[in-house]
Amino acid sequence: MNMLSRFAAVLALLMGFASLAQAHEYELGPLEILHPWSRATPGAATVGGGYFTIENKGDTPDRLVLVSSDIAEKVQIHEMAMSADGMSSMKELTDGLVVPAKGAVELKPGAIHLMFIGLKHPLKEGEPFLATLSFEKAGTVEVKFVVGPAGAAGGEAEHKHN
Repeated sequence: MNMLSRFAAVLALLMGFASLAQAHEYELGPLEILHPWSRATPGAATVGGGYFTIENKGDTPDRLVLVSSDIAEKVQIHEMAMSADGMSSMKELTDGLVVPAKGAVELKPGAIHLMFIGLKHPLKEGEPFLATLSFEKAGTVEVKFVVGPAGAAGGEAEHKHN
């Protein structure tokens, strides 16, 4: 292989990696949804979590009001809270999730996150799934959740593309 052919092959490979990275970010008006991911679930599990970051580059706040997916009977937006006695609990954000103007909200384990309730099948590592996010002002966007290992803290799932 001559030098020009090698350069072309390396360039094509790098372009492929760049498209993979961009494929996991979604734009909807002033909103960007970054790296949706989930964890693999055991066979008997009926719930799973969903995580990502929403950036709002606009001048007005927006609100995530609804999430739906064919993998679950319903999807709720949840927040983890710690009580004065050190007990953690989850509560549904029934009014949705506000994304501040010129700000960002991170959905992550142990904090605000999505709950996929009534899973129709286990979430398997390496098998992505789709969900539709509906925002009060920006509208709707379909995103692909990458499924990482059961114990993923974020990094392992976020950047694993299959």
